[in-house]
Amino acid sequence: MSKPLLPLALPTAPAAMQHRIEHNGLLWLDFAYPGVEQVAFLRDTFGFHPLHLEDILSRVQRPKIEDEPDRGYLFIVLHFPVFNEMTRLSTLSEVDLFVGPNYVVTLHDGKLRPLRRMIDAAEGRGRAQFMGGGAGFLLYKIISSLIESCFPMLYRLDETLDRIETDIFTLDVIATVQELSYIRRDLISLRRIMRPNMPVVRSLAPRAEQLPGLGDEAYIGDLIDGLVKIWDMLEEQKEIIDGLDATLGSLTSHRINREMKTFTLISVTMLPLTLLASILGMNVVIPFAENPWALLMVLLTMGGLAAGMISFFRYKRWL
Repeated sequence: MSKPLLPLALPTAPAAMQHRIEHNGLLWLDFAYPGVEQVAFLRDTFGFHPLHLEDILSRVQRPKIEDEPDRGYLFIVLHFPVFNEMTRLSTLSEVDLFVGPNYVVTLHDGKLRPLRRMIDAAEGRGRAQFMGGGAGFLLYKIISSLIESCFPMLYRLDETLDRIETDIFTLDVIATVQELSYIRRDLISLRRIMRPNMPVVRSLAPRAEQLPGLGDEAYIGDLIDGLVKIWDMLEEQKEIIDGLDATLGSLTSHRINREMKTFTLISVTMLPLTLLASILGMNVVIPFAENPWALLMVLLTMGGLAAGMISFFRYKRWL
């Protein structure tokens, strides 16, 4: 495929939402929140397949990689997490990439900070660093920066789990359960987001020769290693959460049993006293009822029964 026609101007949109960067014959176009006008621009300029352009406008696509040998480009869809501080949940952010022999087009929702920082650097002094190795090398740098951005999220989870593991016997049960539930929900979201990326990145290996700068297997291997490390950390954190949840369940059950034991012993202690009081309260003739010391004798009898039962419970080590 011949070199694409470099557009003189991008579609009408705020400057912060689209960028055009050129270096050494390589063009990088970036669109945040692409719309119908951007899709029409890409169709007219590069001749991308209509189905791929439809995927750009659809809400969420599964991560995938597709070849277009007739048009000379790769279409890649990847998902990466973005942590929401308000909801304490990692949400999905999609990035679509068109990669040709001398151009890279990225489309996303603008929430991926590593990609924004990389664009800012490429527009400044980092242009040669990112774009000097060809389209394949630029693709590697984009995916690598997005993968690296996942590790701080995982380290944050590790720190929270370590804190819960250390203080699980001293923290309030309700607060601990709530904290563990937030972490479990975030972990499930991270696993759902990251797992589909692995086969897509692995599929880059047989296609690496098509892209300038990506022929070195070490680049693909580095991306795969990063994803494998992320998945291993997610698996380890899942096991830790399951262990903490089991420990918390056992601890809660033990506390409930201890409280129920206390209530049971109180009830058993009061049972004979209640029986004695009920008998004495019956409308029948009670011996010594007219004795002025009768009330004191009854109270002493009830106190003796309670003391005897408590002594028996201590002897049995129930108290």
